Amino acid sequence: MRIGIHGRDFQQKSSRFIERVLSTLLKYKAEIHVSSKFQKHFKSSRDYKVKVFEHGDSLKNLDFFISLGGDGTLLESVTYIGKFETPVLGINTGRLGFLATISREETDHALDSLFKGNYSVESRTMLRLVSDPKLFGDFRFALNDFTIMKKDTSSMITVHVSVDGELLNSYWADGVIVSTPTGSTGYSLSCGGPLVFPESESFVVTPVSPHNLGARPIVVSDKSELTFRIEGRSKKFLVSLDSRFETVDETVKLKVLKERFKANLIQLPGQHYFKTLRQKLNWGLDIRN
Repeated sequence: MRIGIHGRDFQQKSSRFIERVLSTLLKYKAEIHVSSKFQKHFKSSRDYKVKVFEHGDSLKNLDFFISLGGDGTLLESVTYIGKFETPVLGINTGRLGFLATISREETDHALDSLFKGNYSVESRTMLRLVSDPKLFGDFRFALNDFTIMKKDTSSMITVHVSVDGELLNSYWADGVIVSTPTGSTGYSLSCGGPLVFPESESFVVTPVSPHNLGARPIVVSDKSELTFRIEGRSKKFLVSLDSRFETVDETVKLKVLKERFKANLIQLPGQHYFKTLRQKLNWGLDIRN
């Protein structure tokens, strides 16, 4: 079995845990492939026989992909996999871990379940950015969200958003977020957006600090085509796909669509989206319960 691994920015205390993960994979006679970033940050006294891949290499022959870190690491892992839709197991060595749901204590059980086939795969919709000029190279997709934000100024910007050619709203705000259902628990949620079930086939458009109290988040179909036009005193703006940023000016043409491929997240028995909401967000927590 061929296993890919990506991780980054490890703390020293994580080294022993990561060695345990690698040793377990070798026990199952797995062929281990690691990202160059993982190899750079992970130092070990043992000589693990691994194959190293770079960002942009074709990984179509991997059976599974393991993300070692937090949610940001898992989002980055998805960019390595891209259109090959390799199932991803998120092992959380970070903090919140809403996407990377496997804790350190559950890791041995998770890997055992993986090799025994005792798991399910949850497909998550991603979004795709089409722009002129082209942005983000070959990685023009996101699992969580696309954002337009102000840059180098305290002044608000105006983002004109259209859905299927029809003007939705002109948002006078610090920015606008377009999130997938997966991303609805991230930046969009902190800006007042709704929680959206992963299978809802929708996008959420959420203004960031709108200067009009009537501007509220709205849920639209993910079959829609969203286009954007930006205005502001500053001539430079930030656009992002998950945690990747680029600077643009007001001449840029931006369009968001549903991506043709999906991200496949491995779920162990007993895991469920609602359970994760309760555990990670303390959702529904009440002393009466």
